[in-house]
Amino acid sequence: MDLKTITYLVVGFTFAVYIGIAFWARASSTKEFYIAGGGVHPIANGMATGADWMSAASFISMAGLIAFNGYGASAYLMGWTGGYVLLAMLLAPYLRKFGKFTVPEFIGDRYYSQTARIVAVICLIVASITYVIGQMKGVGVAFSRFLEISYDAGLYIGMATVFLYAVLGGMKGITYTQIAQYVVLIFAYTIPAIFISLQLTGNPLPQLGLGSTMGDGSDMYLLQKLDQTITDLGFGTYVNQTGSLNMALLTLSLMIGTAGLPHVIVRFFTVPKVRDARASAGWALVFIAILYTTAPAVGAMARLNLTNTTQIAAVGAPEGNLKYEDRPSWFQNWEKTGLLKFEDKNGDGRIQYYNDKNAAFAEKAKAEFGWNGNELVTVDADIMVLANPEIAKLPNWVIALVAAGGLAAALSTAAGLLLAISSAVSHDLLKGVFVKDISEKNELMASRIAMAGAILVAGYLGLHPPGFAAQVVALAFGIAAASLFPVLMMGIFMKSMNRQGAVTGMLVGLITTVVYIFVYKGWFFIPGTNNLPDNAANWLFGISPGSFGAVGALLNFIAAVIVSKMTAPTPEHIQHMVEDIRIPRGAGTATGH
Repeated sequence: MDLKTITYLVVGFTFAVYIGIAFWARASSTKEFYIAGGGVHPIANGMATGADWMSAASFISMAGLIAFNGYGASAYLMGWTGGYVLLAMLLAPYLRKFGKFTVPEFIGDRYYSQTARIVAVICLIVASITYVIGQMKGVGVAFSRFLEISYDAGLYIGMATVFLYAVLGGMKGITYTQIAQYVVLIFAYTIPAIFISLQLTGNPLPQLGLGSTMGDGSDMYLLQKLDQTITDLGFGTYVNQTGSLNMALLTLSLMIGTAGLPHVIVRFFTVPKVRDARASAGWALVFIAILYTTAPAVGAMARLNLTNTTQIAAVGAPEGNLKYEDRPSWFQNWEKTGLLKFEDKNGDGRIQYYNDKNAAFAEKAKAEFGWNGNELVTVDADIMVLANPEIAKLPNWVIALVAAGGLAAALSTAAGLLLAISSAVSHDLLKGVFVKDISEKNELMASRIAMAGAILVAGYLGLHPPGFAAQVVALAFGIAAASLFPVLMMGIFMKSMNRQGAVTGMLVGLITTVVYIFVYKGWFFIPGTNNLPDNAANWLFGISPGSFGAVGALLNFIAAVIVSKMTAPTPEHIQHMVEDIRIPRGAGTATGH
């Protein structure tokens, strides 16, 4: 059976399962729509949280970044897993003890301010919309290749699928759908990794294969082989390619951004007790670690396979380079998507994949055989995980499974984000501020309308994403880190933090981070200048836009503390409430009031 047919069957079957679960578990009340009724088992919630968390950025894009950035991309591994430790220790049990439906609701009640609640909704929507753009990019990439349709058409199919199971089921349907999606995505990620690890090293465990010797009879380790291969082509060494300050700030930004993301935090309201919230975080970390410990091996092996199949010979033997007319089928397939492009710059009919940013190397290559620049003019990092099984010539059913896994990862996180956005609109703005006497039935309807609107907005923005999936998601984490994490931490551990300080801090963190991103990503026009290109030479103190969230969080803390000390103290009853939150005895029932 050909690949396209198998892919239709596998992807179609998984989509049918998701939609079937949504109908079976559709929400009939606001409590089921927002927090799945509050009775989800910790292990099931941990698995659903893992799927909610491991988005297209984790499944599709993270290994791609590791493939091209090497050691520097380990910040994503450390930040995205380390954030769960913060979440389990510092936020999840206390927010569960508070017993509300949403993060803005906690902020509004803790800071005794409707203004604080509205500002929190704005921060949530900005972070979540940015995050969901990355998921839509992943959906478009997966569909465009494996269903042989355009990127835009793939995006529309993904939007329709999310609409069916998220709008109908709410958190209840999403939770059980995400459990199924976790099973799909983890098998889809690990099975190809096992195959490829066996091919390259003879070791069936990719985690160990990464540190093993090559299976070609040589004594060279896999990472040594990869380093030699790419340095021969003018690229930097794989194991050391980043600045320490920027890497530290990126790790911190991703870590505290993880702990501040509303769609993750709300998952801990779905369990019965406070200790279940802690247990859920622990189980989620276990389920996430299965993929995250595999990702470095996937990235390294994908880079080695890509280089070996496109650039057969090193500099000095250009006659050994792959002829374009002999390019393998996987290369031709990905060319159709526009995510892989070749340009024969010197007209010799051969694919020459060298680093034209290395000036000394470029001069040598030009002098020796007339090379005129890197001829793989586009290699989108988001294709690496999806293309790797094809490059390694794995069976068609494995390739189809990877497609289903990538879609499961993107759709599961998109559903969680869209629920967070719709809850913020219907529960926090409508019921909490503008229409306080709205009936439960009308609130549920408003939630579904808001989610449908959010799907349309996210889909529209996903048509022209501002970068690779993981890069876009990193921006979302920076926004959450700068705006929501500090106010949540201060709300739990600083009795003296008042509403004026909280509102000021959120606004300072959000505005400074968003402005920095727009200026240094080259999206914001500065009068009298040209837009700044997004590169390290232009960044302030070498801090990339994706790393600035940690700085924004610091500014948030400083502004909040200063304003709090200059304004009226926190009311005594609020201080007592904060003390009660920090004593996690008994869960209480999430009321939504």
